[in-house]
Amino acid sequence: MKAINRIVERARARPLRIVLCEGEDKRILRAAERANREGIARIVIVGKEEAIRREAQTAGVKLNGIELVDPATSALAPSFAHKLFALRQKKGMTLDEARREALKPLCFANLMVTLGHADGSVAGAVHPTADVVRHAIQIIGVDPAFKLVSSFFLMMLCEPFHTLKGGLIFSDCGLVVEPDAQELSEIAMAAADSAQSLLMDEPRVAMLSFSTSGSARHAAVDKVVDATRRVRAQRPGLAIDGDVQLDAAIVAEIAERKVENSAVNGRANVLVFPNLEAGNIGYKLAERVGGAKAIGPLLQGLRKPANDLSRGCSADDVFHVIAVTVVQAQAARAAGLTR
Repeated sequence: MKAINRIVERARARPLRIVLCEGEDKRILRAAERANREGIARIVIVGKEEAIRREAQTAGVKLNGIELVDPATSALAPSFAHKLFALRQKKGMTLDEARREALKPLCFANLMVTLGHADGSVAGAVHPTADVVRHAIQIIGVDPAFKLVSSFFLMMLCEPFHTLKGGLIFSDCGLVVEPDAQELSEIAMAAADSAQSLLMDEPRVAMLSFSTSGSARHAAVDKVVDATRRVRAQRPGLAIDGDVQLDAAIVAEIAERKVENSAVNGRANVLVFPNLEAGNIGYKLAERVGGAKAIGPLLQGLRKPANDLSRGCSADDVFHVIAVTVVQAQAARAAGLTR
């Protein structure tokens, strides 16, 4: 079974409440209808109800079973405004500003998540990534286990021509531009958690570099080595290699020749790139040249899940991100029992 199908099945086994805030977009409406029909999530759409219903009718989308929430008429709006004011008053936000801001669908949706009225949110088909990420960080906040929010792509290699099969986590390919060693270690640990929950397999992390086991000397290699050391200190049971070149990370025969005392043995399912430049180039090469399907960018390191969409996304893309968000929310609930 393809990794994305396993994610969909896991979401269907325990559907949670996912809020969408771009209900005047046909792609969002079609994905919402499908997610509701296939039972992978309990869908809430935030926005102007009349406009959403009009667009749904035009698109031939049935809203039966989908909850519509109009911030302008919602009884939750006053308490949401006070919560937003409490979160942002130290940054200069006034209560009147909070009242106005809380009525905006993207802000309202994230307030639903942080106050427990939804388990996760999905946006970005209309809103720029910067707005989606900023609202998630400011309103939902960073998971106490981490110090920063980063991103990843779920890369699917499921075609007959793929010699490497299954799902891979690529991180960070969309958010942190030039992480230092500490930040890179945080990205690696968050990506390992993403692999655990989404790939349903033990994470095997490769800290990528142009060097393998010290074959090159450079400050950029030192950063990767330092980050790897930090991860091992914090998570001694995690399988991780670094510094390691891509071929030694994913080809067992090459790893056997080049990596001493490897914990991953050329079977990495998490690829951590040294900076955003490498990560962005890497995932696009895998997608455009290697024929992999890229799902994301997805966010990791938040208290509760909030995911971004490409503005060029399809309804299928939105559906899959909804499924991923449900599984992330399941993992967040489980983690909340132990933290």
